[in-house]
Amino acid sequence: MQNQASLSAWPGFVRKAAHVVAAGLLAGLFSVAPAASAAAKSAPAVWVGTWATAPLATDARTAPDFANATLRQIAHTSIAGKELRIRFTNEFGTGPLQINAAHVALSAGNGAIQPGTDHVVTFNGQPSISIPPGALALSDPVALATPALSDVAVSIYTPAQQINVASFHQDADQTNYLVKGDHLSATTLESPETIGSWYFLKGIDVEPNSDKSAAVVAYGDSITDGAWASTDKNQRWPDFLARRLQADAKTAQIGVLNEGIGGNRVLRDGYGPSALARFDRDVLAQAGVKYVIVLESINDIGRLKRNNDPIDAVTAADLEQGLQQIVARAHEHGIKVFGATLTPYQGAGYYTEKGEQIREAINQWIRTSGVFDGVVDFEKAVRDPANPQRYLPKYEHGDHLHPNDTGYRAMGDAIDLNLFK
Repeated sequence: MQNQASLSAWPGFVRKAAHVVAAGLLAGLFSVAPAASAAAKSAPAVWVGTWATAPLATDARTAPDFANATLRQIAHTSIAGKELRIRFTNEFGTGPLQINAAHVALSAGNGAIQPGTDHVVTFNGQPSISIPPGALALSDPVALATPALSDVAVSIYTPAQQINVASFHQDADQTNYLVKGDHLSATTLESPETIGSWYFLKGIDVEPNSDKSAAVVAYGDSITDGAWASTDKNQRWPDFLARRLQADAKTAQIGVLNEGIGGNRVLRDGYGPSALARFDRDVLAQAGVKYVIVLESINDIGRLKRNNDPIDAVTAADLEQGLQQIVARAHEHGIKVFGATLTPYQGAGYYTEKGEQIREAINQWIRTSGVFDGVVDFEKAVRDPANPQRYLPKYEHGDHLHPNDTGYRAMGDAIDLNLFK
């Protein structure tokens, strides 16, 4: 009433202007409603990683000949999705990487694809892309529904080009295929060359079936990567974790991304950048990450065997500080970090008593410091109760450092699924 009285006291032209403004504001409110509704309908997909691998650099002279070739690579999904997109990498390349065309399909095994599932992959609507050195590329969404725990075949055709450094992941524990010429649509490949690494392929994301979906990154070295696991059988501990997550309705929406690199260290570059150096690229940049399981330090400890190199002299405090940095950086992004205890290594080629003391100190710190959001006790899962510094023989590959398939299963089974609920 007070506002009406005040308005009526204004001169006529002022009242008229005020009514015009008010009407305009009301019209504006009604006019933006359809636009807002349209924007909501066209909201971008929420992506979650279903498969990933950690790239590093290799001299292209030791790589296969990719000139005028079709490279078909197999990736094993963790969670299902309504559609997918693919991450290609030239992160370690020194020149542009040209991909003339790419396809994706469901794998039928032995390099073949399931009929009727082949889809063209595009980049901003175009069939080809040149990926600059140091960069990665995301494909457009592909309308291919992917089941959980299934094999996807990603095929690329690469022309003749100068590649000095290739971005790849060496120990795939997976057979991939190469043939000369453009055979992207071929259901089967005739007499292909087989390759035990992944080249130029970094990950696969899906638009998940649940709005509660998220991903856990398995972050580590060769024990996470799956050294000596059976080829083409998906027997790494992250694979066993993925199967357990899928078997429980309360966790079936959690994807598992394996970002292990053989020989990786926390504090120093070695075979690939250090865990601290690659953390942003291999963890924070992954789609939908909510959790990380960190199993790192054994290669830092093992370098103590080289007494002639001062840079390899590390202490438990050094490694604890490095792991704490990982936790702090993850927490900045709302990601929970679960610390995994280091598995035994007595009898391994780089075992030392000093290193064993550091390993035990780090494990005690992981269990009791409270730095981590949870603990995964891998050591307890695989150690020999009669000699805790060694693997239980049935879990060991034979080098006293890496598990066998049974050991990897024991590790995957040791993870409390309540961490993800």
